[in-house]
Amino acid sequence: MGRRSWRRRGVMLVCAGAVAAAALLVPLENRIIDDIPAFTGFDPGATLTPARLRGVGVRTHAGNDVELLVDGSPAKTYRAGDRILLAGAHLRDGSHTLAARVRHHLLPDLELSSRFTLDGTPPRLSVTMDPVGNLREHMTLRGQASGASAVTVDGRTARVGDDGRFAMTLPVVPAVVRVTARDAAGNATTRDEPVHTRHPGMRAVHMSGMAWGSATLREPVLQMARQGLIDTVELDIKDESGEVGYSSRVPLAQQIGATRGYYDAAAVVSQLHAMGVRVVGRLVAFHDPILAKASWESGHPNRVLQRTDGTPWSGSYGQYAFTNFADPEVVGYNVDLATEAAKLGFDDILYDYVRRPEGDLSAMRITGLRGTPEQAIADFLAKSLTAVHEHGAFLGASVFGIAAQRPTAIAQDIPAMAAHLDYVAPMVYPSHWGPGEYGVAQPDSQPYDIVARSLAAFVGKVKGTDAAVIPWLQAFSLGKTYGPAEVRAQIKATADTGISSFLLWDAACRYDSAGLTG
Repeated sequence: MGRRSWRRRGVMLVCAGAVAAAALLVPLENRIIDDIPAFTGFDPGATLTPARLRGVGVRTHAGNDVELLVDGSPAKTYRAGDRILLAGAHLRDGSHTLAARVRHHLLPDLELSSRFTLDGTPPRLSVTMDPVGNLREHMTLRGQASGASAVTVDGRTARVGDDGRFAMTLPVVPAVVRVTARDAAGNATTRDEPVHTRHPGMRAVHMSGMAWGSATLREPVLQMARQGLIDTVELDIKDESGEVGYSSRVPLAQQIGATRGYYDAAAVVSQLHAMGVRVVGRLVAFHDPILAKASWESGHPNRVLQRTDGTPWSGSYGQYAFTNFADPEVVGYNVDLATEAAKLGFDDILYDYVRRPEGDLSAMRITGLRGTPEQAIADFLAKSLTAVHEHGAFLGASVFGIAAQRPTAIAQDIPAMAAHLDYVAPMVYPSHWGPGEYGVAQPDSQPYDIVARSLAAFVGKVKGTDAAVIPWLQAFSLGKTYGPAEVRAQIKATADTGISSFLLWDAACRYDSAGLTG
């Protein structure tokens, strides 16, 4: 018996036996070679992943009987058309031999063999990013992908050094960045990395839209900025009356007649930025009499928070006081205003009245509510965060001082909210606390004590999130006269709690700079 062999693309094929009729060999050989079984699913010597093994096998004539062997042992197979493929092979990483024994319908038995390398180990991927302190600047991501031949960051290819290190600068700061490292075999490791933020901090005062239009009220604030006593102005975008202080282009704001011309938003932002002053836009979310009244009268009652008898909720706020925080159009209206302000250059959007009204929840009809009011508020913030971050602004929320201890009283669950905020702004005004809160006998007369103790509770509530705590402090008199000494006491309590930022509130927008010195 003789032996004849062919070599095809690095595959050794051995034929046992001889063809007796030499006269028939040449024409028959051409036909045989066309019908010689061939490996499929890989090139000889290739490196494969475990997932690719299911596509590895032999392409052969339907009349041939084929047995596949891996490292000399018979392997489980399945037929897919004219292919016999491996099924469920469990192999260790390393070099292996695939052989095929073929009972050919024209030739004596054939055996093909080829080597391949199995690599089922994905690259080791680590990613580092510094917290982002300016959402309008490029951000740089760095990392290391050991064993990777390619790395992509949000679909963009990063250059990988010989040591596996890579870096990528992104023109827009995303909420989450996807990094994928892939090796030559095709193994991949993907990580979705949240982008952490760090609010730059502020020393701010509140200004209403009308106040900013008054030189008598505006100029003292600008002078405090020139003196370095404050570095931020908080300016109302939409206030408690539902008025939008500038000529907004949001369609619903125009439709319901909410826009006013108290100030030119773009001009104010440009002026303050030229002075090195940040601009925070206060946006009263769900206490919106203009939207509520217009919605009720135009046949959109679902936008309005109601009593169980189907009439508008008023409480102590007057008729048509609160809009429905579970209504998609109400949510969309506020998000649209926030997005517009971010595009205009406001550095922060600071929501106020981002809550349900005080009172018995069972007496309220909240159309469309799924789950709890607390979750609906958190969901609203999540949607807002994505929108304003996309346009370079931070997001904050003003909350009641009691929310740290009583989250369901007005649907302000601080940990749930903080997960979707850059900062929480608790209103810890001493005059708003009852006797004995946080163990303080007379909070109104003990501004340092009540501010320090209540802020410590809020700091504990935001742990594990990116949210900072930036309190609202009292710069107005209510019952007890509050002057520079009381303001300084609150600022000191804030600093002693480890917080260097604050906002001062006076609805009249008259501030004594003496409270900011010393």
